[in-house]
Amino acid sequence: MEKNIKIGLSVFLLLCLLKMPYGYYQFVRLVALIGFAYLAYQANLQGFKYETIIFTILAILFQPFFKIALGREIWNIIDVIVAFGLIVSSFRKSKATTDKEIL
Repeated sequence: MEKNIKIGLSVFLLLCLLKMPYGYYQFVRLVALIGFAYLAYQANLQGFKYETIIFTILAILFQPFFKIALGREIWNIIDVIVAFGLIVSSFRKSKATTDKEIL
């Protein structure tokens, strides 16, 4: 499920590079908040401290309630970096998964 959330968020973020109606960006911010909060919660349950911190920061950055005005160009850069990171992390095996496969 986490892999699907990461891929879905990546697609939403990359679609932000296109010229979309403003409502789409608001929708993405809400979906990103929920998705990153869930990923932070799951990372915390699995004991991944750094991932928990990263996903929490991303949830705060993308939250739709108190908008952070960075300009379209900077947001596009952030969207690409975060989407790339999510795609890479979704295909990377975690240490816990590797340890379970060995046992």
